[in-house]
Amino acid sequence: MRQILFRLIGILEVAGGFYGMASVLPRLLEFGPLRTAAIGLIEFALYAFVLIAGVLLLENSERGVRFSSVAQLLQLPLIATPIFSYALHCGAFINLSLIFHTPVHPSLTWHFGSQGFALAFGGPSPSRLGINLLALLSWLVLKLR
Repeated sequence: MRQILFRLIGILEVAGGFYGMASVLPRLLEFGPLRTAAIGLIEFALYAFVLIAGVLLLENSERGVRFSSVAQLLQLPLIATPIFSYALHCGAFINLSLIFHTPVHPSLTWHFGSQGFALAFGGPSPSRLGINLLALLSWLVLKLR
């Protein structure tokens, strides 16, 4: 069972990392503001790290387990405030968040076969804080080997 779960996590990391790198690369090759390029390079590096972690995990490497644990921790938080926003997912997500809008209410969103990255100073007017439940579950599986 452990091997099946590790393979599933590795496949999602490889697919999400590759898909993310493929979507960022055309934007990196365009000329634009330096700030956009810097965030694009950070995004590309994160997707490359997740891809490498997934490949190492599929090879049953101990380093792959460590890198994949870090990759899952990077995907864990969902922060969207008017001051700062951060979110990352590679392959899939199940986000549970609280939306701080009158009235405060919880939100559960999910998607498989996708990638996403948000890093910004400034963000949406209705703030939200949450966690990626799939990343939390994956991290726990990797830790409880």
